[in-house]
Amino acid sequence: MLVVAIVLPCCFEILSLNCGTLMKETLRYLAGIVGPSGYGSKSTAEQVAHSCSYLVDSQRLTAIITGATSGIGAETARAVAKRGVRVVIPARDIKKAAELKERIRKDNPNAEVILCEIDLSSLASVKRFCNEFLALGLPLNILINNAGIFSQKLEFSEDKFEMTFATNYLGHYLLTEMLMEKMIETAEQTGIQGRIINLSSVIHSWVGRDCFHFNQMLDPINYNGTRAYAQSKLATILHAKEIAKQLKAKNANVTINAVHPGIVKTGIFRAHKGFITGKNLHILVIQILFFSLLPSCSSLHLSLLYDAKLKKKKKKRGFSSFISFAFKLHICGASTSCYVALSPQVEGISGKYFVDCNESTCSVLANDESEARRLWRQTRALIRRRLYQTPC
Repeated sequence: MLVVAIVLPCCFEILSLNCGTLMKETLRYLAGIVGPSGYGSKSTAEQVAHSCSYLVDSQRLTAIITGATSGIGAETARAVAKRGVRVVIPARDIKKAAELKERIRKDNPNAEVILCEIDLSSLASVKRFCNEFLALGLPLNILINNAGIFSQKLEFSEDKFEMTFATNYLGHYLLTEMLMEKMIETAEQTGIQGRIINLSSVIHSWVGRDCFHFNQMLDPINYNGTRAYAQSKLATILHAKEIAKQLKAKNANVTINAVHPGIVKTGIFRAHKGFITGKNLHILVIQILFFSLLPSCSSLHLSLLYDAKLKKKKKKRGFSSFISFAFKLHICGASTSCYVALSPQVEGISGKYFVDCNESTCSVLANDESEARRLWRQTRALIRRRLYQTPC
């Protein structure tokens, strides 16, 4: 009853804001109704990649995909490799990467998969990987910044930064910065537009402006794992917004966009004990049905909910079945990354946010250009100090 007492008023308030839109978008998500792109929440990565296969038939594209040893990243790598894309997999666990390579080669004996070692939480490791890749002399058409972690407890990287922020944002920032010129060069030489994809999440909209301070994210005083994850995902969208502006100013034939893969049962959820069941189950349902579909309504209500201390309630079988239905399979969770990476419909589109293979809206804060610029400057100065010992 406590859950109902807290959730119901929020639900009614949202419904009163835009009941028609809410019901329409909820049904669209659950039923997998396609959007303007021709794809929807039930579209699979292989379906999307197959429809774009003519883009890669003329010459082999090269894609770097982080976090590709499991879940969404593994399915993304499998789907694009099946369409003839050369896949470079930087991984912390080389054994798992080798197992994925074997599965991809079994599915497609002609697939070219290159394995490299990286620890995205380490700036030195990211720099080392980039130098190793550039030394191979390969082109680079696609960069999918897919890797992500969730940590319930406060942990720090070897650079002394909070682990979630270091891995999900800082590592990908440096990776993108170091490979940018190679992507621009490849696009100029081949005439094929380069594409960068940042994996974000709908829960970026849980973060209010008062909870988004750079130094506090690097070294938080009162740590909350869910908040840290949401902050890192907001940072990836702001990163995409700022880099899109810079690429446009350079007149570069490279785009960058952010995507929300959907609510997918990945290692992140398995690492977050109690997030799928128990005291936080109701929050997940609200996220699926309301906030993931109407991000403009999410910040206030979720800021009240995700830190709430609620008593554990026994999970009901029917409710559990609904949750399973609402979750995406990983083969569908990877579809939006494949769509933004390969679809001709996304040609020339940059600095946008995609959900279920369709352009969508992100939070007000995620659209703040001054915030995006400020974050980029702070990150650049930090990395210059730590990695290069030079001023910004």
